[in-house]
Amino acid sequence: MKDISDSPPLILQSDMTVMLEVAHPRFEYLRSTLALFADLEKSPEHIHTYRITPLSIWNAASAGVQLDGICQFLIENSKYAIPQNLEFQIRELYSRFGRLVLKPDAEDPGSIILESDDPLILQEALSSMKIAPLIIRRKDEFSAYINPAYRGFLKKEFIDIGYPVRDEAGYRSGTGLAFGLRSCAASGKDFVLRDYQIEAVDRFFEEGRNTGGCGVIVLPCGSGKTIVGMALMHRYQCETLILTTNIIALRQWKAELLDKSDIPESQIGEYSGDAKEVRPITLATYNILTWRRDRGSEFEHFSLFMQNDWGMIIYDEVHLLPAPVFRVTAELQSRRRLGLTATLIREDGLEKDVFSLIGPKKYDIPWKDLERYGWIARAICHEIRVEMPRTLRLEYIASNEREKFRLASENPVKMDVIASLLKKHENDDVLVIGQYLNQLDEVVSNFNLPLISGSTPVRKREELYGDFRRGKIPVLVVSKVANFAIDLPDASVAIQISGTFGSRQEEAQRLGRILRPKAGGNAAIFYTIITRSSKEQQFAANRQLFLTEQGYSYSIENWQD
Repeated sequence: MKDISDSPPLILQSDMTVMLEVAHPRFEYLRSTLALFADLEKSPEHIHTYRITPLSIWNAASAGVQLDGICQFLIENSKYAIPQNLEFQIRELYSRFGRLVLKPDAEDPGSIILESDDPLILQEALSSMKIAPLIIRRKDEFSAYINPAYRGFLKKEFIDIGYPVRDEAGYRSGTGLAFGLRSCAASGKDFVLRDYQIEAVDRFFEEGRNTGGCGVIVLPCGSGKTIVGMALMHRYQCETLILTTNIIALRQWKAELLDKSDIPESQIGEYSGDAKEVRPITLATYNILTWRRDRGSEFEHFSLFMQNDWGMIIYDEVHLLPAPVFRVTAELQSRRRLGLTATLIREDGLEKDVFSLIGPKKYDIPWKDLERYGWIARAICHEIRVEMPRTLRLEYIASNEREKFRLASENPVKMDVIASLLKKHENDDVLVIGQYLNQLDEVVSNFNLPLISGSTPVRKREELYGDFRRGKIPVLVVSKVANFAIDLPDASVAIQISGTFGSRQEEAQRLGRILRPKAGGNAAIFYTIITRSSKEQQFAANRQLFLTEQGYSYSIENWQD
């Protein structure tokens, strides 16, 4: 019998899919390499399927992954001859990155030109009904002057027709703000940037060149994305607008800035439903920015983007950026823009808009690499499958697709599993996370536990989070409001009882609630309870894709067994 290690593990197909054998001895290396330029689509037991897309290739190109390295990797590891059109497509897509460049005009530094090495590409642009109005006039055969106000719109239109623009036009310096980072935090702990945080900062900064200054840094939850943002603020020494998902996250940013920098509190402003302070460092929520009196009225707080001469805008959890903020971001291309996220996946499919309007992916590191060095906790994932009671199954059969998912998610048998897991982890700090409020209310009632949901006042949320951190509350029940940017360093167990359909980024964020390093064994346990042979089980497979791509696997256990 032929040893599997002698057999190439990849099957390449002309539709841009790549299949990888899970049992291959070099699976981990192959998986992590594929993730540099392809997206995981399916992950059953034996074969994982990846798809190479224009955006996956352009992100690889922008991150410095070499074209010949991609092709050589595929050729060397393919079980069969590489389809001719696959290599051609990869080379064609890769070559499109940077064929169009925005740069300041050498003769008139106040003007911006769009330059191409191919006059036909430029001619194609000028003949487009959407792009032509954004061009002022031709400069020569290879370049044209653009209207600087439409810099973002131009990039968005070009990526839609398959030509991502490399932006080297530069950025406003913004109003300066001199400050330092502490070597010993105000809390008394030593503070020093980790190696990967320094590398992320350097990749974004690019030694101050115009090619730096915009883009997305992808780091797992608990690995210090906020620290990277602060370090870049320190590099640029400028007034900064920081956008966050909610007021709790906003105040955590403020606490980190006060703890690890010498910026006085008087220079940090909160712009939210509770306060409207515009200061050299201003923290705002997406909710306040997208607030308007009614559907037909203007977004009243968009003026915040122009109230100061910001040197940088930070978009925290950029994968959640609301569509209206994309619109105003298109007009802010002269400002440096930093996106921070644990996963670039957007369930609305707007990854291209992040690429063109915030910037390409500048830095990414596999979660397992950080786990290996102890920077995040070692995660053990379990999927526990429960049966559906007969009476519920009859109702389930007669329901529509959406209602089937809800019925499976709220399966009452899950309460028995929760009871068992809470007893098993009675000495651990546990989060019970769910989607449906009726289900969460039942958990609260059955087990006499505190709950944080969308209707919990901010002050009460902060109190409960604080009590959980201090160990006064060993178990906390949370709705989807706790998916993002919540600092709960001692949480070591998460029990997910329901979720948002097939949301991959939600699964990643929920695991992220327990990934901060732990004392002792530095291990975290993630349970997800699923109704067997149901819509919920189907969606669960999709939810787990991103974590599977990062190298995590779920042990599947039947509760009845």
